Amino acid sequence: MTKPMVGALRSRINPQQPRSHKLFLPYLGFIIFSAIFVFKVDVIISQTISVARRNVETITSRPTVVIGNGTFQRHFIISWGEDRARMLEDGELLTLSLDRLSGSGFESKKELLFGKIDMQIKLIPGNSAGTVTTYYMSSEGEHRDEIDFEFLGNSSGNPYTLHTNVYTQGKGDREQQFFLWFDPTQDFHTYSILWNPKCIMFYVDDIPIRVFKNMEKLGVPFPKDQPMRIYSSVWNADDWATQGGRVKTNWSLGPFTASYRNFSVDGCIWSYRTRSSSCNSTDFSTKPMLKVEMDRRNRERLKRVRREHMVYDYCRDKWRFPKGPGPECRVNN
Repeated sequence: MTKPMVGALRSRINPQQPRSHKLFLPYLGFIIFSAIFVFKVDVIISQTISVARRNVETITSRPTVVIGNGTFQRHFIISWGEDRARMLEDGELLTLSLDRLSGSGFESKKELLFGKIDMQIKLIPGNSAGTVTTYYMSSEGEHRDEIDFEFLGNSSGNPYTLHTNVYTQGKGDREQQFFLWFDPTQDFHTYSILWNPKCIMFYVDDIPIRVFKNMEKLGVPFPKDQPMRIYSSVWNADDWATQGGRVKTNWSLGPFTASYRNFSVDGCIWSYRTRSSSCNSTDFSTKPMLKVEMDRRNRERLKRVRREHMVYDYCRDKWRFPKGPGPECRVNN
């Protein structure tokens, strides 16, 4: 091939090289743009996943909130006193307060027809004169049945009076009172009511302090037909609660607060829909709570408490009952 021909070929080839390069540039730009776009998207996705993962790790690494049993939230409602009654510690602690304007109270959501209830209570500390902290079971209506714990406050340095009573078909006047063998304001203590068809027993820290037996055979009504709710309240009764009303409430020391915890119940839940309880005939012959009576050991403990700590017994009050006490006093004492 002659040089001119080679030159001609070169002249034909060389002009084609710049033209193909120009055509390739847009494709190259598109490829680079696509790569950058994909890279950006990948970075964004990676960052999003990473952030989400960190958020999950942060959430799961935080201390978890342990939901407790919520005993008071599940079993009780605040019945009066507004924010003077408070459920705390995930529903495992409840406080009731009293000030010059109002006291407060709570009640159980369900009713029982027989059962054993336990409640730990720490009473109002210091000078609690004129205050009453109640913990009781009661039915409704004029002819109500009722089983009462009432704690009558006193001036500083003097003991609380533990007041108990039993109402049947609207009739009470069966008071017994005790001075406790400990300071009930310094710590929680367990106060229990056992109610079955045979008897009613009051306990303090599992020690029996009072028994009211079923004496229907002597004509004494016994609470066995009306279901009862559980109640508690803190209120003012300085016209009678402390030393017969001689010591009044010192409102400058308020608000006065009692605390509750560790409630438990073993009982027969009443249903108004079926007009029956959750306990059947087999339960009454097998469940200890429904058939328990005073054994020898508890009778001895009861006698000791009555001898050393009882300060009033209606069965011995000849001034109030000049015709003599009720027939149950011959059996229940």
